[in-house]
Amino acid sequence: MPSDPRPALEEILRRVDAELAELTRRPEPSSVIGFGKRVGDGTSVAVERITDVAKQEGLLAKRQETERALTKLGDGTYGRCDECGEPIGAERLEFRPYAVRCVHHAT
Repeated sequence: MPSDPRPALEEILRRVDAELAELTRRPEPSSVIGFGKRVGDGTSVAVERITDVAKQEGLLAKRQETERALTKLGDGTYGRCDECGEPIGAERLEFRPYAVRCVHHAT
């Protein structure tokens, strides 16, 4: 487990919030979907927006896990699985400091 994961977790929150702000900003008027004679263009924009929604859902889940990891740091349970209470592997926490579940219980 990292000696003090708080700075890394706070940086993850900052980056996630920046990405969410970018995804949720109002689209430019020129990017409004128009299904006229060039349906392909409108379809591309629609697919891009659907992809953005999926990305936003993933970012929101990552943000929630990061906030949970910060809470666990505060109450002394950081590094333990929320499901089984067993230690989360050091390698997993190194790669994913916001992990709140062991590999076995990861979704």
